[in-house]
Amino acid sequence: MKASKIAYKPVGFALGAVSGLIASAAFRQLWKLAGHEDDAPDATDEDRTWQEILLAAALQGAVFAVVKAAVDRTGAVTTRRLTGTWPG
Repeated sequence: MKASKIAYKPVGFALGAVSGLIASAAFRQLWKLAGHEDDAPDATDEDRTWQEILLAAALQGAVFAVVKAAVDRTGAVTTRRLTGTWPG
């Protein structure tokens, strides 16, 4: 394994945590706009329909994937600018 990959590991972990926080906040705001409610339904919420549950899960998954990809890519590009080496 290249030294740049090993050195990037802690940065990658930190970026993962940051992306989770950003994605969570973005999903909450998006759900408020789409569902006009403060909280998205849980899978075990008895008062919610299958459609609501599955829509919330799909939307949350999409938001998390997009935010994670954007944060990871930004971290890699920044690392290359700073070190001259692509971390992946």
